[in-house]
Amino acid sequence: MLALMGGLLVLVTIYLLIKQYETRMVLFCSGLAMALLAFNPMAAFKAFSEAMHESRVFEPIIAVMGFSMVMKVTECDKHLIHLLAKALRRAGPFLIPGATVATLAVNTSITSAAGCSAAVGAILIPLLMSAGVYPAVAASAVFAGTYAAMLNPGFAQVIIISDVAKASPMTVIANHSKVVMLCGLIGAFSLALVAYLRKEHKGYVPEGKKAAEAVAEFTVNPLKAMVPVLPLAILLLGSTGAVSAFRQLGISHAMIIGVFVGFLVTRKNPATLSKEFWHGAGDAFGHVFGIITCALVFVGGMTAIGLVKALIDAMIANPQIAKVSSAFGPFVLGVMSGSGDAAAVAFNKTVTVNAAHFGLSPMNMGSAAAIGGALGRTMSPVAGGAIICAGLAGVNPLEIPKRNGPGMLIAGAVCMLLLLYL
Repeated sequence: MLALMGGLLVLVTIYLLIKQYETRMVLFCSGLAMALLAFNPMAAFKAFSEAMHESRVFEPIIAVMGFSMVMKVTECDKHLIHLLAKALRRAGPFLIPGATVATLAVNTSITSAAGCSAAVGAILIPLLMSAGVYPAVAASAVFAGTYAAMLNPGFAQVIIISDVAKASPMTVIANHSKVVMLCGLIGAFSLALVAYLRKEHKGYVPEGKKAAEAVAEFTVNPLKAMVPVLPLAILLLGSTGAVSAFRQLGISHAMIIGVFVGFLVTRKNPATLSKEFWHGAGDAFGHVFGIITCALVFVGGMTAIGLVKALIDAMIANPQIAKVSSAFGPFVLGVMSGSGDAAAVAFNKTVTVNAAHFGLSPMNMGSAAAIGGALGRTMSPVAGGAIICAGLAGVNPLEIPKRNGPGMLIAGAVCMLLLLYL
């Protein structure tokens, strides 16, 4: 009976998330309500306290967000985007998929989907439109590339997976990197095909000054353009043993080195850079870590009311359910709510920890859930990034899933096949 009541509360929670109520409030209150129904309110409070002690999770997340804010204030991210935009001008028939791939590259360092959409979209969307690409396709091309944060070792979802799988973040990335890149190419070229079939790949005539001219006038500083990817390069060289001195550097250390290099290259006021770094750290705690904490309270409530045990028992009896739900459960919620984060965190903290019972690898199962949630969000009209891209292109956000949908569905199926069946 209690598990049934918990199931009803979960459905109410999903409905409230779809209706765009504040994510942290909904998750926390739902978890507390389930704990109260189970006459165990301390289960929710203990889950909150335990989340606050997750320093292994917290440290890399705040470092990445702090570094991202420094890249914004130094405009190093702008130099990287313009460098990619200049290359896109010569992409010819590969202009549309090239824009998606360029966004994927930027998203590895600007891990916020909304932040990446704003930074990249402001440059690439007008550039695509000036090249004759229709506005809805231009917006879709940028938004289709906003899930490569899964290749950043400090990204919250990667840290959660590494914690559940008891592996390093670089090991997690090495395990799913080919899947993420393949999904990116599927999304990019599927969109190009949709644009071709709809005859929206050329022929649009924009008003005003061409964005291509603005890109041509911008002078790219190669050193500034390289700073956003420097921490990732340090971590990659260290994890592969190519540079033994980098092996002992953690994620946060690489990000701090990136901040100092950003200062040396740009000579911005160091006080300003310090403020922006900690501004980003605060945003990470309030938003990213806040969602993780409230998701864990939600999980604590589900555990107290017996829903987690019932769910695990059902999946043990039917392992195929676990495989399908791990990818497409977060995917569907990502589409409906515009955020795959909460669903992926809750799934990985409740189900993925028991992956061995289903005959699955926790790392593969965790990655399938996180990537599935990100793919679903990337075809959601209510996601923050979609609204930003649509606004920059001057179209209705509902036009984006019409073009991104086919590619994201195919990519989701491929992700599940490669991580859970092969």
